[in-house]
Amino acid sequence: MGKMIEFTRPDGAGSRGYLSEAAADNDSARPGVIVIQEWWGLNEHICGIADRFAAAGFTALAPDLYRGRLASTPDEARHLMGGLDFPDATFQDVRGAAQHLAKQCGKIGVTGFCMGGALTIAAAVHLSELSAAVCFYGIPPKEFADSGKIRIPFQGHFANQDDWCVPQLVVEIEREMQTAGVPAQVFRYDAAHAFFNATRPDVYDEANAKRAWERTLAFFRAHLSA
Repeated sequence: MGKMIEFTRPDGAGSRGYLSEAAADNDSARPGVIVIQEWWGLNEHICGIADRFAAAGFTALAPDLYRGRLASTPDEARHLMGGLDFPDATFQDVRGAAQHLAKQCGKIGVTGFCMGGALTIAAAVHLSELSAAVCFYGIPPKEFADSGKIRIPFQGHFANQDDWCVPQLVVEIEREMQTAGVPAQVFRYDAAHAFFNATRPDVYDEANAKRAWERTLAFFRAHLSA
């Protein structure tokens, strides 16, 4: 199990997050993974994903972008997400998390879900500290982060029955990445938005979640190894 920690942003301000450390390896530094929350906040589900990464050999840090606030309804989540400064979250909190992990880890990847998926793409475009990115059903506004400008290996997991990150948007960003020569893998699942979230039985799809997790681990192991 992990713990809440404090870390420093590039601007010198403090931030906090949930850190779950992989077992020590005397031969080499463990790779690191930043886990970016859904619009609900840094809840038990996201912390649990960080723990799963640690069990798989990655030290994981999930920054608390809402500063301790959590949403329990879609309206609350929409309000919190609407109030989030996406550039600040990307260039300060996520970059600060990457710099913190770099003190103890080897290569660093980033992954995120829904809102966190959009921020994953933004981080992959803007942050030089990262070596690989895995996005789950989230796409940022193109004017903030153009997926064609990703320069690190990218893997995306999207749902065919998604009414937020709709399939046509996935087609568009995949075309942009292909045109730009981005090293990308894009997977589609016959599932609903948030199909990876086991705490939401209305949308959770166990088989597809398992398949996406296996692909994620294989991808990070391939691109974050020393």
